[in-house]
Amino acid sequence: MAFAVDGLASGLDTTALINSLMQIEAVPQTLLKRQVASTQTTLSALQNLNSRVAALGERAKELLKPQALAPAAASSSSDAVTATARPGTAAGSIDIIVDQLASRQSSVSAAMSEWTAGPLTISTAAGSVVVDPASGALDDLVAAINASGAGVSATKVSVGGGLARLQLTSATSGTEGAFTVSAGGFTDVVPARDAQVRLWAGTGAEQVITSSSNTFTDLLPGVDVTVRETSTDAVTIDVARDDATITESVTEFAGMIGQLVQYIATNSAVTVSNGAGGSTTKGGIFTGDSMVRDVRSRLTDAAIGPVDGRSPSEIGITITRQGAIEFDEEKFTAALADDAAFAQRAITVIAERIASASDLVSDKYDGILTQKITGQESTVKRLSDQVLEWDARLEQRRTTLQRTYAALEVAMGQLNAQSSWLSSQLAGLSTGQGSKR
Repeated sequence: MAFAVDGLASGLDTTALINSLMQIEAVPQTLLKRQVASTQTTLSALQNLNSRVAALGERAKELLKPQALAPAAASSSSDAVTATARPGTAAGSIDIIVDQLASRQSSVSAAMSEWTAGPLTISTAAGSVVVDPASGALDDLVAAINASGAGVSATKVSVGGGLARLQLTSATSGTEGAFTVSAGGFTDVVPARDAQVRLWAGTGAEQVITSSSNTFTDLLPGVDVTVRETSTDAVTIDVARDDATITESVTEFAGMIGQLVQYIATNSAVTVSNGAGGSTTKGGIFTGDSMVRDVRSRLTDAAIGPVDGRSPSEIGITITRQGAIEFDEEKFTAALADDAAFAQRAITVIAERIASASDLVSDKYDGILTQKITGQESTVKRLSDQVLEWDARLEQRRTTLQRTYAALEVAMGQLNAQSSWLSSQLAGLSTGQGSKR
């Protein structure tokens, strides 16, 4: 409750006086608010760090997946053929000649204005389906065929003069999609054919292989070959280790390590600025934090520690005098070409160590940094609750002061009234004595 008490009797600026007193009373709360802000800033920085460590750990675990560091690249000597290789595919090469592409059977009926043949039987390798349209209208027949699950699709094609022809197309390419129709005078316009290629053509080992589609799955183990055109000359399929993809993955991984270590270093640095009043020293958000220093140490050791007695510098991973982690992509590429086994082994070991360090630091339940963040969150909540308690306490104190000064004004008003009465009485006495003389 507010009181309008400013100087009614005393002439004092009681509002300003109360505000000044309240500023003094609020000093503990102001200090608490600063502590909340400081703790929240630290908390945000720790959460950011924790997210970065967790992301690095996930990237490390991706590199530990089977064949992650063994991608393969397949190439073809002709645009008529494409090839793809799955990770872990062994290097190899083979020549093929494409004799035939796969096709879906397409058959067309005689021209007609309506269907008069009654139920229609469509037979495929999977069995026969009888289609009985609702009426003789060609649209009804088309709808019935498409809803029958017979393995073919139907389309009505208008040919003029009020006539139309039905076109049936197999849902499956190759000879396994071949079908026959019991009525309607259907003629095959595209036969059902398998794709066909020859291996080792012109030799005593020549081999013909077929596929119901234009893709030959696992023509070589882990290699799928898709044919697009026939060829008279041999097309060479080559499979090799995909060094470019390996280098790209490792460059990204090493970059994440370097960026994270640098993030910690930047936020742990102490800066000194010189001004007219002298030098000022300011620490970073992580300055003096032993746990964050431990996180940096763990990541650095994981990245540059020896692998089988050899230094990661052999594959381009080094540490500078300032403690930064650097990666030389060209050196890694050369190491991969010269000694792929060690290069891949080194990255695997480093990824294992990084993943282990990440789990120790950032596990969502037991990570040491996660637990510290939980503690900081509890501190922020506790301090924030204390700030709220001070709000109520200060409001009560302000009310008390307002009542006190209001009472003071009332009392002084009464004293002023008494003073005025006494003055008037004294003045009256003086006047009476003067008259008697």
